[in-house]
Amino acid sequence: MADIPFSLLLWGALWLLVLIAALVRELRAGSTAPVVPEGGAREDEEIGPPSAVSVPVVDPFARGLAKSQGALAGRLRSLLSGGGADAALFEGLEEILIASDVGVGPAGHLVAAVRAKVPADADATVVEEALRHEIRALLGDPVPEPEILPKRPWVQLVVGVNGVGKTTSIGKLAARHAAAGRKVLLVAGDTFRAAAADQLAVWAERTGAEIVRQDLGADPSSVAFDGMKAAEARNVDVVLVDTAGRLHTKVNLMEELRKVSRILGRVVPDAPHEVLLVLDATTGQNALAQARAFAEIVPITGVILTKLDGSARGGMTIAVRHELGAPVRYVGLGEGAEDLQNFVPEAFVDGLLPANKLASA
Repeated sequence: MADIPFSLLLWGALWLLVLIAALVRELRAGSTAPVVPEGGAREDEEIGPPSAVSVPVVDPFARGLAKSQGALAGRLRSLLSGGGADAALFEGLEEILIASDVGVGPAGHLVAAVRAKVPADADATVVEEALRHEIRALLGDPVPEPEILPKRPWVQLVVGVNGVGKTTSIGKLAARHAAAGRKVLLVAGDTFRAAAADQLAVWAERTGAEIVRQDLGADPSSVAFDGMKAAEARNVDVVLVDTAGRLHTKVNLMEELRKVSRILGRVVPDAPHEVLLVLDATTGQNALAQARAFAEIVPITGVILTKLDGSARGGMTIAVRHELGAPVRYVGLGEGAEDLQNFVPEAFVDGLLPANKLASA
C-alpha cells in the first residue's frame, strides 16, 4: 500500500480535533442546563428567586440579660410553683433577690411592696406581675437623650475605677453624639495610665471628634482647663472629659477628682452638666461601695453600667438605682459602639423577668 501523504494526515487530525471540541461544548451545555422537575415550571414561566428567610429580631435587652434571667428565673419559678402568697413565699422571694445581687435594702423594699399589694390567696401569676410592677416603679422613668442640648458646650464628666470600661464608654458616647450631628471634643484627663490618651485618640479618629491631651503625668486639672478653653474657642457642642481610674478608697485621688470638677465650672458655667459614673456589672455589690464613695465627692447624675451582657448579676442594676438615687443612663450590652444602649426600664424588666414566663413554666 502506497504511503499516505503527510498533508492528508495533518488535515485529518485537524478535523478530528474540531469534532472533539464541538462534542465537548455540547456536553458542557447539557450539564449546565436547568433541570425542571416533574410538574415544575413551564418553559415560558419565570422562576423567581427563593423567598427570603425570616430572621427573628432579638431585643438587645433580652439578649444582654440572658445570663441574669437564667440565674434569677429558675429560682423564682421553683418558688412560685410551691403554693399561695404566704409568709414562706415572701421570705423565699427576699432570699432569692438578695442572692441575685439586688441587695438587702432593695430586696426588702420590693418584697414589702409586693406583700402589701397581693392577697394571701393570690396565685403565682399575680405575685409575678406585682414583682415586675414594683421593680419597674423602683427604676423610675427613663432619662431621654436630649435632641437639642440646652447649653453649649454640654460637658459630661466621666468617672470610675480602673478596669470598668470608662474610656471605652467615652468613645461610644462620642460615637452617639457624632451620629446625632454634634461636634465633639474629648479631653484626655487620665494622665496616669500610659495607654489612656492613646486609646482616646483612636476613638477620636474613629468618630471624627477632636481631642485635647497633654504628656503622661501632667496635672489633670490643667488638662481639664485647656479642654474647656478649646471647647469654647472651637464652638464645640459636647465635651467628654475622661478621668484617671482611681480606687474609691484613695482619699487624695478622690479629692483630685473634686478639683477637676471645680475647674470645669470655672471656665464653663454650671459645668459639668452631667457626671456619669461607670460601673462594671460583673462586680456585683462591690459596685455599690464604689458608687457611694464617688457620690460623696461629685454629684452623680447618671450611671453607665458596662458588661451587663457578660454577667449574671443584672439584679445589681436595681440595687444601684435604689442606693444611689441617680438613674441608670446607659447599659453596655455588647462590644460594638451601637451596643451602648439607653437604659429603658420597661425593656430591662422584660429582659430580666419576662411576663407570664415564671408562673406558667
